[in-house]
Amino acid sequence: MKNIIAFLIVVVSFISCETKKDSKALPLNGTWRLISAETTEKDSTFSTFNPKTKMIKIINDTHFAFFNHDLNNGKDSSAVFFGGGGKYTLKDSIYTENLEFFNNRQWENGKFEFTVKIKNDTLTQKGIEKVEKLGIDRIITEKYVREK
Repeated sequence: MKNIIAFLIVVVSFISCETKKDSKALPLNGTWRLISAETTEKDSTFSTFNPKTKMIKIINDTHFAFFNHDLNNGKDSSAVFFGGGGKYTLKDSIYTENLEFFNNRQWENGKFEFTVKIKNDTLTQKGIEKVEKLGIDRIITEKYVREK
């Protein structure tokens, strides 16, 4: 009987120490493909989505990374490649990217705060991109679909 009680105490101890994710947290982890993007500067809103490129964002528990390249394998004047990433935080629906790496180094160390929503397999992120040294101050809205 003493062995059973000791065993139950050990089991309960392990269960109570288990780290649990917040069930209300948004399920951001995964790979997301950009399907639309728009920018608002001053009083103008316009699409910045380029159907001739493919962009993905990869998010894990602590970091994000994004990559964008042209769909023509860089064989003409439309050749494009950029990528970046860093750590992020998520509190309720406020997703904050701390951009540690980017091929345009003037963006590095930027902090960008977005409101994120997930509906079915679509992630919408909206917030302000502001980089004073580049004169950038705009609102962006991006929609991603979860890659399977």
